[in-house]
Amino acid sequence: MVPTMTENLAADKESAVALAEAGVTNKFGLMPYDYNSVAPLFKHPSQNIWKLWYFYYDRTKAWPDMQNEITSVATVEDFWEVYNHIKLPSEIKLGCDYSLFKSNIRPMWEDAANKYGGRWVLTLHKERTDDLDILWENVMLCLIGEVFDYMDEICGAVVSIRGQTNKISIWTSNGYNKDTVLAIGHKILQTLCLGQKNMMHYQLHKHSMAKHGSHILATYTL
Repeated sequence: MVPTMTENLAADKESAVALAEAGVTNKFGLMPYDYNSVAPLFKHPSQNIWKLWYFYYDRTKAWPDMQNEITSVATVEDFWEVYNHIKLPSEIKLGCDYSLFKSNIRPMWEDAANKYGGRWVLTLHKERTDDLDILWENVMLCLIGEVFDYMDEICGAVVSIRGQTNKISIWTSNGYNKDTVLAIGHKILQTLCLGQKNMMHYQLHKHSMAKHGSHILATYTL
């Protein structure tokens, strides 16, 4: 099982208040919050404003119109309030995506910030639904908490629910900067505690756009 960042969350109101007053955080600098127990004493702003998107496949619509903006979050507490009220990735329909991107970047190849970029892709087997949900939560926390190296190069992340496998991908803005891309990839592996069985591939968006069938050329592999 993938370790969860929220496993040490205070179980009751008294503990939650004590943690908040002490400013206690987990190793990612974020304190998961139970909105049913106590109101936040103060909010922790993120360095970037992030938008959460939901992609719903509809053959009657153009692809950009299938992307639906859910909301924007500017603090850690805003994130938890939203996250606690939406379905987990394992619960959404086949063919759908969640995306969390910086507010000025759309989760699509055509956006100017993504034009020369690519994505680190982690593929998960369908039966690993617990790992899927925990990994996606961890990835979003890493974005909100600015945990990854070269955060100025990171655009956002996507979780995709598909027929045979599910995928989590982290998008970067410049796929041609090898040293930076590899540094980000190694940090992802380290931060998410991914073992050797979890191989990641980096794919340039231009290769994704030009793909024939399901195979996409991997530029780097870790």
